[in-house]
Amino acid sequence: MTDTEVKAPKIEFPVTDYPVKVISDTGVGNKDKILEIVKKHATINDNRVDERSSSNGKYTTIQLHIVATDQDQLYNINSELRATGFVHMVL
Repeated sequence: MTDTEVKAPKIEFPVTDYPVKVISDTGVGNKDKILEIVKKHATINDNRVDERSSSNGKYTTIQLHIVATDQDQLYNINSELRATGFVHMVL
């Protein structure tokens, strides 16, 4: 590896307070669907779920914290959320 190459940081699993931010269209039931999908794959800290709307109300950001067990789990959450059609980004 040269000095200009950057390695992706490695996550040491499990992570008991892993933050997930989901940016989606604003819509009735979207938050519930997002939480339902994430709960299929991970334990959510219900005390750390925040929702914010964009200034024009078109988008909603849901930030939550999960127990992350491995990279496959994070990939599956991301894939299923993106497949909804109303989720634009998962960070």
